[in-house]
Parts: sequence; structure tokens; C-alpha cells
Amino acid sequence: MALQANRKTAIRVGVVAPGSRIEPAVAEQVTRLAASFGAEICFLPQCFLSSGHFAGDDAARARAFVEVANDPSFDALWFARGGYGCGRLIDRVLPALTAVARHKTYLGYSDAGFLLAALYGQGFSHLAHGPMPSDINRADGERAIERALAFLAEGRAACLEASVGPGRPTAAFNITVFCHLIGTPWLPDLSGHVLMLEEVSEYMYAIDRCLFHITAHPAMRDLAGIRLGRCSAIPANQPDFGQTEEEVVRSWCERSGIPYLGRADIGHDSDNKVVPFGRWRGP
Repeated sequence: MALQANRKTAIRVGVVAPGSRIEPAVAEQVTRLAASFGAEICFLPQCFLSSGHFAGDDAARARAFVEVANDPSFDALWFARGGYGCGRLIDRVLPALTAVARHKTYLGYSDAGFLLAALYGQGFSHLAHGPMPSDINRADGERAIERALAFLAEGRAACLEASVGPGRPTAAFNITVFCHLIGTPWLPDLSGHVLMLEEVSEYMYAIDRCLFHITAHPAMRDLAGIRLGRCSAIPANQPDFGQTEEEVVRSWCERSGIPYLGRADIGHDSDNKVVPFGRWRGP
């Protein structure tokens, strides 16, 4: 990855909110934690804007992302939170990025998957699915923030999902986000990758519907396999769906011939581990 372990100089991380806004209190708490990791965290004012559902309108959010991505003084771009909005920015952001943008690390998950996918498809190689500043509000949220900072500042392998190694390349997404990427120009080539999927607050029938769509796509037949992260806060269905999330994924993998590789330690919680995009080669 771009950032070296045990580096002697402090890293500088720019935080932007391409989707929903965060509260200033989040920035204050995360900034305090960052000091012990030798990281300078810069929350752009755009993170606190409000425009309906979004942290500012599309133009403001795109400008903030491009500002950090193209600024050589930042070592990393950290997504402030998920929500919704990243997909609306892809066609604004990609043409505006310079060569500088390719040399920094990008970290986020959930809705951030739209931009991470688009960047990966453009050959960006320092991308990872992992905790965001908004996770400070979760139970034991400080652990998630410390994990993200340790990864950004030092590239610690201990921050990674346990199955990540120097072998097969990996990628990780929220199930719904990944499902919506299929059929767009922004779906990257994941041939030979282990694809890790997680979900939150979706009915079991919706998870099943997404897995039908994902596993039916011809390009998915070239995956090395699928790992299932946590599917949390699943609403009760009437009548009960009758299958667990793992049973659903196993079933669709069997039908499609995609290897099911077991569980992954990722999800919308404080235990969410980091999954680099591509082949992990160490810090």
C-alpha cells in the first residue's frame, strides 16, 4: 500500500463526505484519537454541509473529493461516512483526477463502494474497504477508528481481515451497493478475486434478490470465490423468509458454480476489518 509502516513523519489524512453529512462532534473525537497514531486529520468543511439527504449538493461534494485527491500534501483520503451519494459523483470526479490522486490511500465502506469500485476500475491500486470516522458513534466505536488509523498510518497487517494475504486479490462491498454496480461501466474486473460481501438493514428477501442478480452475471463466474461478512439489523419478515443469510449465499453460489469460501470479518459494526482491493503485498 502507499503508506509505510513505522514511518517517522506524520501522515496527513483528508476527510470528505461524498454521501451524507457528519456532526462536528465526530470530527472532534476522531481528531483526538488520531494524535496517538502520528496522523494529522483534516476534516473538510464540506463534511458538515447539509443539502437534503446529502453533505452539500453534488457539485460541492465532488469538489471536496477532488480537492483532497489531487492535493499532494495529503497521504490519504478517508470517507467520512456512508449513507448515500457516492454514485452520483463518479462522472464528475473521475475526469478531474490527476496523477497525484493515484498515489494516496482511499479508505471507506458501505456507500463508498461506488467510488472505490470506479477508482479500482481506473487502475487505482491503494484502495481499501474499512472503518470510517462516523463509526466512532457505534458501540466500541473507538476500536474501529483505531484500526483504521493504524492501517492508514502504519499499514498494520493486524488490521486486515484474516483471510487477506499475498495470494489471491480481494475486494469487499456492501451487497446492495455491489448489486447496483452490475450493469454499469463502473463495475471493475474482479476476475480471480475473492469477493467479500456484507449488508445492513435489508430484508432477507432483498438479500436473496441481490445474490440472484450478482451470481447470475457472467463476469462473476470468474471470481475465485465469495466470502460472506455480517448481515446485521435484518428486519423481521412476515412470514419468515426461512433461510439465513449464509444459507442464501451458499445456495446461489452452488447454483452458479462460484466457490463459497466461508465467512469474512467485515460488516457495519466496530469489528469491521480492513480489506485491501487487489493483491496485498504488505506496507
